[in-house]
Amino acid sequence: MTKKMQEKRNVQIIEWNDLDKKKFYCIGVFMALSLRLTVYPVALIRTRLQVQKGKSRYLGTVDAFFKILQAEGVRGLYRGFPVNTLTLISGQGYITTYELVRMHVSKYSNSNAIKSLVAGGAASLVAQSIIVPIDIISQHLMVAGHAGNLGRFKLSSTEGEYKQVFGRTQEVITQIFRIDGPKGFYRGYLASLMTYVPNSAMWWPFYHFYAEQLSKLVPNECPHLLLQGIAGPMAAITASTLTNPMDVVRARVQVEGKSSIINTFEQLLKEEGPLGLTKGLSARILSSAPTTLLLVVGYETLKKMSLRQELDIGSLPVSAPGSNRSKW
Repeated sequence: MTKKMQEKRNVQIIEWNDLDKKKFYCIGVFMALSLRLTVYPVALIRTRLQVQKGKSRYLGTVDAFFKILQAEGVRGLYRGFPVNTLTLISGQGYITTYELVRMHVSKYSNSNAIKSLVAGGAASLVAQSIIVPIDIISQHLMVAGHAGNLGRFKLSSTEGEYKQVFGRTQEVITQIFRIDGPKGFYRGYLASLMTYVPNSAMWWPFYHFYAEQLSKLVPNECPHLLLQGIAGPMAAITASTLTNPMDVVRARVQVEGKSSIINTFEQLLKEEGPLGLTKGLSARILSSAPTTLLLVVGYETLKKMSLRQELDIGSLPVSAPGSNRSKW
């Protein structure tokens, strides 16, 4: 790529210190909640597919969608959503950790890939420490369907909107605490780390790779944000495919109450063969690809909207494709 072409690819970097933090967090929470509302039904379907035995109830993502819609209505696609919204806290923890670690690593390395990889892994570690208890509760609510329960808890039928939302949540919390004690809320914590830390860390190298390759193929006039919007979902699909086997094990450990990752993995292979490791993959891709697209585009927009008033975009330093990008 010529120097002239490279200059056309350069974009302004908005660093952590350039942001109005109050504006950043307020707008960020609203954007994250809107996104979560959009993709939650697919996350619910993925969880049910991963914990069911074989194809005992659902044949696939589309079949699950229509069966849930028919049996439980639209509300069935949002079981556990009120509890799941608490994971927005982990999202803020993720991005704050990412930006701070990236800023610290930049003192020792100028490589954007290294800075992003280390920061992404550290951010995921912090986020999972916050999200696992919330995730366990919401996953039990997800599988507590109208036609039975895929989890290990049998929840009583409740009437009234308040009881359906908060009564079942209280019941799940009570049963987890009664059976497993406080440690039950961190069941599968190691499995979560083994799923999401590598997923977050792998996303970055693939994202940089795809962004660089795409920049060589498209005309100079192609908007940089478009390249990012394509590279992000491509990286998400790659990382999701590679980490899906561990994600299936994680879901079963947390929902079925299993204590051994290795035994769960062996049992899955014995009962369902290698194809069992791909359960929920299509739903995961359907969730992660558009989510990443919106996150990449939305996060860049968020940072521009959150610039401190005394700064303007033209006064910021520049960087080559795929440099200061965050996935949160």
